[in-house]
Amino acid sequence: MSGAPDDLLAGIDGAAAVPAPGSTLPPPVPATAPATLRIASWNVNSLKIRLPQVLDWLIAQENADTPIDALCLQELKLPEDKYPLAELESAGFHSIFVGQKTYNGVAILARNTTMPAATDVVRNIPGFEDAQQRVVAGTYGDVRLVCAYFPNGQAPDSDKFAYKLRWLEALTAWLRDELQRYPKLALLGDFNIAPEDRDVHDPKKWEGQNLVSPPERAAFQTLLELGFADAFRLFEQPEKSFSWWDYRMLAFRRNAGLRIDHILLSPALRERCTDCTIDRTPRTWEQPSDHTPVVATMRLG
Repeated sequence: MSGAPDDLLAGIDGAAAVPAPGSTLPPPVPATAPATLRIASWNVNSLKIRLPQVLDWLIAQENADTPIDALCLQELKLPEDKYPLAELESAGFHSIFVGQKTYNGVAILARNTTMPAATDVVRNIPGFEDAQQRVVAGTYGDVRLVCAYFPNGQAPDSDKFAYKLRWLEALTAWLRDELQRYPKLALLGDFNIAPEDRDVHDPKKWEGQNLVSPPERAAFQTLLELGFADAFRLFEQPEKSFSWWDYRMLAFRRNAGLRIDHILLSPALRERCTDCTIDRTPRTWEQPSDHTPVVATMRLG
């Protein structure tokens, strides 16, 4: 590699020297940035339980020469004072995060050797009053990453479903403005939406239900209409590709899943994207999350 691409290292001299609440002490400015940027999303369904798996997966990617530069985690399910700062720092990652006891919580883990400290950090959707901790965003050089855990919605016509639609509307309005400020923006997370029938193992069985309902799919489409592209669908993919499988009814063994974990890319990042895959391996481990990682690769040079 012949030095750092200017764009990823732009604008980091003013990074804070002390950690803000919900962040770790930023590392020194990296000497080099990656020629390719690999970003990933993973709903870990309890970071306390799944931390060893997260670390094992990150190490495996390093050993395979496909290191993850930024990993967005959802469903931390722990308060901020229980966030595993020391373990992640020892593994070579600095973090921005927001948490709460038992539910929700999101984090962005950034690789010390390739990623500068996050700037312009935002926690939750500005202007949307919400006790649930679902969003964290930061800018790394001039690449803006937004990690989000979308509401589940429970069932159409429920109060939780109405909340989901309000939340989606607020997120979309905020991202419309974010895209103007940050042309290189990626939205990663557990969307709790399967956008199309091909993202569902049995579309007929799921028809009209939560996660696949017309209002949810319309909200997903509205995000795409902002200019985002679904990174996974930029490339030819195997049929029946899913990112979530219920723990019950041998769903993973039967591949009875849904694709509800996504990476959406702005036009400036879409044109740099060279690959997007779902890594099923962690779902085969003992005591796995019911979700598995999604990874997108972009060229920066």
